[in-house]
Formats: sequence, structure tokens, C-alpha cells
Amino acid sequence: MRELTGSWLTGPASSGDGPEQAYRGERLGLPEYGEGSIASLGVRMGALLVDWLLAYAIVGATVAVAGPGAFGAESFAGVASWAVLFLWGVIGVICVWLFAQTPGQALLGLGVARIDAHERVGLWRSVVRVLFIVFLLPPLIQDEDGRGMHDRATGTALIRTR
Repeated sequence: MRELTGSWLTGPASSGDGPEQAYRGERLGLPEYGEGSIASLGVRMGALLVDWLLAYAIVGATVAVAGPGAFGAESFAGVASWAVLFLWGVIGVICVWLFAQTPGQALLGLGVARIDAHERVGLWRSVVRVLFIVFLLPPLIQDEDGRGMHDRATGTALIRTR
């Protein structure tokens, strides 16, 4: 299985030595279209935007009720500068760990699945995925299967659930 998933450090798996894939995810045994297929970058970014806006709304509502001083800041911007990212990360870890999808992914029909075993993603893989996504560059660097560096590092793929 190591040959299929490779290391996230190796970059794109295509070296020109093997047969070309007809579609993204074929090498992983995933279907070309529909449920279980690799999610496109545009839909992934849409799910990320929904999750980010959800975290922003929760922080905004909390600051509106408790005030920015409750968080040691003088304004909403002072709280939002760290709280939105923190809350987004907490939501991402907990939801992927427990439900295999964030609220944004659920809304857009996506989910996180392990490609190396028929098991749940698990807590540690969820934590590693979120930490990699925080750096924003790893999700944009994709291999020939459409998996970002964070997915390769954790042996996961973001797939369509419907």
C-alpha cells in the first residue's frame, strides 16, 4: 500500500514510468464520477469557505454577547485575528474525527475517507490534516489523484458523498 499512497514529500506521483490514469483517483481504486470519487478543488475551496464563515459567525456572535474584553481584546478585530482560526481548527478536528466531514463538506456533499484502510479517519489524522491546511499552501499542491499534501501525509482523500 505504501507504493500507492507514497510519501507526501515525494510530490506528484507521476514519473512517466507507469500507465497513465484515465481520471483522478483511478490508481486509488476510486470511481470517476459520483459518490466516492475525488472532490474537485473548487468544491473543496467552497467547503473551506463555508466552514470559515461559520467560525467567523460564531466568533462574531460570541463577541456581540460577551464583548471583546472577555477575550482580552479591545475590538472585534482583535478577537477575530486569532479566534476565527482557532475555532475553525477545533470544528475541523472534531467534525472530521467524529463525522468524517466538516459542516461545509457536509453541505457540499463531501467527506474525508482513509484510502489505506476501511477505518474511520481518527483523531490524530484529523489534527494533522487541520495543521497542514492552516498553512494553506499544502491543500493547493495536489498530486495526480487530486489529493493535497495534507491528504497524502495522512493517507486520506476528500471524496464526494453524493
